[in-house]
Amino acid sequence: MAVNQDACGDGRQTEHADYQILAEQMKALAEGVDWEISNLANASALLYQVLSDLNWAGFYLYQDGKLVLGPFQGRTACTVISMGRGVCGTAAAADRTVIVADVHQFPGHIACDSASNSEIVIPVHRDGRLYGVLDIDSPVFNRFSEEDRAGLELFVKVLETEIL
Repeated sequence: MAVNQDACGDGRQTEHADYQILAEQMKALAEGVDWEISNLANASALLYQVLSDLNWAGFYLYQDGKLVLGPFQGRTACTVISMGRGVCGTAAAADRTVIVADVHQFPGHIACDSASNSEIVIPVHRDGRLYGVLDIDSPVFNRFSEEDRAGLELFVKVLETEIL
């Protein structure tokens, strides 16, 4: 993936992500891999490695009427989230992407990591039903744009059609 490297040269994106290439990379990583947890682990690692200004990228999986921690990259996380609670539970219950510029202003925000200031959550489906959510947190306020929404929804579409 062609990325703009920062001054540290660690490969993290400094401006705009090329989400088409990111989706293609995910597809290639999952090719021939039959284990969904392995694929989700690589998906979270890929996002965490490529996107800038993140402190968490991962999945909560829908089980028994709640969201349960799945594969992720970043700091420790909440283990169980009730539907309709916090940004993840809200996105899952409404079955729509939620972008929050300042999580401290979000009613019912769950502060798993006090360093998180903004968040994007995208529902993930299997066979037309809620499978879980992709949750990405940033220490930067207003980190996620409409471009990020569209790109991450494309990324999730690859997971839904190619992996799950």
